[in-house]
Amino acid sequence: MEIVKTIEEVRTTVKKWKIEGKSVGFVPTMGYLHQGHQSLIKRACQENEKVVVSIFVNPTQFGPNEDFSSYPRDIDRDSEVCSIAGADLIFHPETEEMYDSFACTYVNVDGLTDKLCGKSRPTHFRGVCTVVSKLFLIVNPDRAYFGQKDAQQLAVIKRMVRDLNFDIEIVGCPIIREEDGLAKSSRNTYLSVEEREAATVLNRALTQGRVLISEGEKSVDKVKNLIQRVIEAEPLARIDYIEVVDFETIEPISLLEGTVLVAVASYIGKTRLIDNFILKI
Repeated sequence: MEIVKTIEEVRTTVKKWKIEGKSVGFVPTMGYLHQGHQSLIKRACQENEKVVVSIFVNPTQFGPNEDFSSYPRDIDRDSEVCSIAGADLIFHPETEEMYDSFACTYVNVDGLTDKLCGKSRPTHFRGVCTVVSKLFLIVNPDRAYFGQKDAQQLAVIKRMVRDLNFDIEIVGCPIIREEDGLAKSSRNTYLSVEEREAATVLNRALTQGRVLISEGEKSVDKVKNLIQRVIEAEPLARIDYIEVVDFETIEPISLLEGTVLVAVASYIGKTRLIDNFILKI
C-alpha cells in the first residue's frame, strides 16, 4: 500500500488502473480511523478491484470555535488500519495541496443543509460539499462509501452527486457501534470515563423511540418527546436537536411514513455527538 501527498500522484495511479480496466472505490475520511471507517474500506474492497482512502482534516468544514486544531491525527495508525482493511492507496495531502491561497469557489447544497447539524454549524456542509467534490474530481472513483452515522451528510452527498451529474455511485453503510451501543466516532476520544458511560444515552433513547414506532406509533411528537425524556434524564447530556425528517429531503414530517430519519445531536460534557436511525415505514 502506498501513501501519496499530491493530486498528480493520485491521478496518475488511478488513470493507470482505469486503463487496465479496474474498478475504483473511494473512502473519504478525516483520519484517526476506527472500526466504522474500516468497515467502509472493507466493503469498498469487496465491491471494487482498487480502493483509495483519503485522509485529510478539512479546515473548511470547521467553524471558528470548533476543534480543527485539536482534531485527532495519527497517520501511522491510520496507515495500519488501511493496510489491514485492504486499501491500495492513501491520499494524504497538506492543506496547501487542496486549497491555494486564492481559492474562492465553494459548493453549496441548499435546503438540505440548513437543518439538523447545519442549523448549529452553518458553514459545515459548504466545506463538506466543496472538499468531497474536489476529491471526487481528483480520484475519479466508480463508487464512494459513506457511513450512515453522518446521515445528513449522506443525504446531502447523494443530492449533490445527482444534481451535479457526477458519474459516481454513492454507497451508504451501516453505523458501527461499540458493544454498549455507542456509535463509533473519532470524537469519542475526547470523552472522560464518566462522559463515555453517559454517552450511551443517545443510543438508548433512539432504541426506545424505534420500539415505539415498531409498536405502531405514527405521531412524530410522541416519538420525539420520548427520546427527549430519556436523554434529559442523563445529567451530563445537553441536547442540541432531536429531529424526525424525510431522509431524502431532510424536511420535517408530522406523520411517520416513507423513509424516515430519526436523528439526535447532544453535547456530552463539551463533546458534541450525533446518532440516528433510518426506517422505511
